[in-house]
Amino acid sequence: MTSSEIGHSKKIKSFRLHLRETIQLALPVIVGQLGIILMGVVDNIMVGRIGYYPLAASALANGIFFLVFVIGMGVTYAVSPIVSNAVGSGKAEQAGNILKQALVINLFIGVILGIITYYSVGLFHFMHQKEKVVEYAIPYLQILAFSIPMMMTFLTYKHFLEGLSIMRPAMIIVLLANLVNVFANYCLIYGNFGFPRLELNGAGIATLGSRFFMMMMLIIFLNQNMRVKKYKPHLFSYIIDWKVTKELLALGLPSGVQYFFEVGAFFFTAIMIGWFGARQLAAHQIALSIASITYMMVVGVSAAAAIRVAKFVGQGNKLETLRAGLSALTLAAGFMSLCGILFFLTNNILPELYISNIEVKTIAASLILIAAFFQIFDGVQCVGLGILRGISDVTYPTVVTFVAYWIVGIPLGALLAFYFGLNVQGIWIGLSVGLATSASLLSFRFIKKTKS
Repeated sequence: MTSSEIGHSKKIKSFRLHLRETIQLALPVIVGQLGIILMGVVDNIMVGRIGYYPLAASALANGIFFLVFVIGMGVTYAVSPIVSNAVGSGKAEQAGNILKQALVINLFIGVILGIITYYSVGLFHFMHQKEKVVEYAIPYLQILAFSIPMMMTFLTYKHFLEGLSIMRPAMIIVLLANLVNVFANYCLIYGNFGFPRLELNGAGIATLGSRFFMMMMLIIFLNQNMRVKKYKPHLFSYIIDWKVTKELLALGLPSGVQYFFEVGAFFFTAIMIGWFGARQLAAHQIALSIASITYMMVVGVSAAAAIRVAKFVGQGNKLETLRAGLSALTLAAGFMSLCGILFFLTNNILPELYISNIEVKTIAASLILIAAFFQIFDGVQCVGLGILRGISDVTYPTVVTFVAYWIVGIPLGALLAFYFGLNVQGIWIGLSVGLATSASLLSFRFIKKTKS
């Protein structure tokens, strides 16, 4: 065997090792992310049983909720790569201070975002939606607004643990919270066990209670676990460390803006689809709910990849940084390809889980078919954002996200829907092209940055 062949063999083994380590790190995160999104899926299934108007209203309300919340969620994502980088560079003792500064920043942001969400219900009246849909959506969104500070606290602790490569606790807590959510939904949506029948508002209260449960359970774990107690996770910092604060915001805020552009695009599509009618909007919510399951699973791969990439950056190892990122992109592309095949084979079956209305099911089936084709792009662009965050490259991805969705995807979707008469399907095709644009540009950016 020649020296070049030996070198090639080592590269293959190294790539396989990266793939295995990424999977091992990602699996608990994937299960946790899946648990979070399953709360929404279960809500949609149980709400869909009482009619398509409440289901359409949940699409509208959740659109605004996540449009605001993702800004804060993006800021919390900065915690894990910064902690991982500190550990990788031999400065693990700094992790406690990073956590304390992040808690102060993120709780403050959470309160502000909660207030904004609560009063954003006034926007519904300018969206030209069905009056009955708006009537359901207003109180539901206001209930969800109170959960934002809870989720910001939970996510801060969760990403801190992930930065230390402690993945399982958050996963287990999220799975338990799903059981709490299902039981609370059963009681409050339908009025079982002597509880009042609150329908969509009942789903909102159940979600609020589940998120409070998640936050409290993780706080209890952090204060009991011997490996974590040394960082004093129960204490807030009353002294602002401006260096750490600046680092968290410099990495987190652009990430929040990235997600704002992406979620904002999907929310605006919901508004446009609502112009066609409540049935179309309900079908959109069903298809989006199903597609979000696979997306949130690949978010776990993205989170793991960001942690591993940041660790190698902290060690100053460019080659392993590149391999860690490429293995994550390969994993995402392969997994989402399988998901696309599954969607293609079951697009007529999946809507049956949500609703009985034939027209809604037919539209949803066609949208799931489109989702089958954009799965691979959705996975690659998601991991692309993560690995670029791992090398602290956030400005370029923010620009890419804006261009891909708001310059390419939304205008193309509107053109296909309203000018060429493709209706809801045209809007989803436009989003697919936007996802493909984002996936390509982010992947090339990572390769170029790590090779330079």
